[in-house]
Amino acid sequence: MDLRSAGLPVEAREGISPSPGDNDEYESLPPEASPLTHMMAGAVAGILEHTVMYPVDSVKTRMQSLQPDPKAQYRGVTEALKRIIRTEGLFTPLRGINVTMLGAGPAHALYFACYEKMKTTVGGMINHSGNSHVANGVAGSLATLLHDAVMNPAEVVKQRMQMYNSPYRSMLHCIQSISRTEGIGAFYRSYSTQLFMNIPFQAIHFITYEFTQEQLNPQRQYHPGSHIVSGAIAGAVAAAATTPLDVCKTLLNTQENTVLTSVNISGHLSGMLNTFRTVYQLGGMAGFFRGVQARVIYQMPSTAIAWSVYEFFKYFLTNRNNHSSH
Repeated sequence: MDLRSAGLPVEAREGISPSPGDNDEYESLPPEASPLTHMMAGAVAGILEHTVMYPVDSVKTRMQSLQPDPKAQYRGVTEALKRIIRTEGLFTPLRGINVTMLGAGPAHALYFACYEKMKTTVGGMINHSGNSHVANGVAGSLATLLHDAVMNPAEVVKQRMQMYNSPYRSMLHCIQSISRTEGIGAFYRSYSTQLFMNIPFQAIHFITYEFTQEQLNPQRQYHPGSHIVSGAIAGAVAAAATTPLDVCKTLLNTQENTVLTSVNISGHLSGMLNTFRTVYQLGGMAGFFRGVQARVIYQMPSTAIAWSVYEFFKYFLTNRNNHSSH
């Protein structure tokens, strides 16, 4: 999902305690919730989002390869997973999961802490009482800058370890090798592409989630089934729409040698325009949608899990807050 957009729902009305059936009851964490609470809710949801479907994410990375090894050409997600496990070992689809967990926890925690703080600050600056889409948008954008700054290096390491015949023995070996041979800048080659992808992803995802919630859960009460279904639909739509940018991000992160050699690039591929040109040169328009099936299959349950976990945290903490105040 990028659960980061989960912070966007409507604020509880100021000064009014939520009551059963109140539309705003579960739409945000309690106003008194500390930054630590926001960070905990975000970190737990973020780690679960990125790890539960991790093997499918590994398949997606491989299927986005523009010039895959003949031994790493797959017809579909299930066939890919079976072949990877059979020929490369049971735990191969989990390579890189440790760096993902290390990155996702702090990245999502910082996102929520920054988002909630900036939403209040910006809302106050524009003297807007209640929910402000402007404040939400500004806060979300600033929080995304921070989130991606933490997550981008983890993505680089993760995707290099996911590739077929990855030369890296471990997470630390990968970090050391990249630092030594390509410099620290290698960890941020795809940063601008990542941000460029996350803006439309969040917009499409958030609009779809809210629209689906309006249809399935118009009272906006805590309803796990509706959060799961809405999250899954929102994740699928946003994932499919932003796949071209994800393909470019993967190429920037992995710096596939066979691709660079075939287009006569010496050194390293950098810049979004160069990457778009390379993808089109080697794969045409279809190249921008490599791995779309795996991306959607990964994103649907991941987004559903993230939304349901975050909504549960909101429900649980709001209820606990209400009971303690009585």
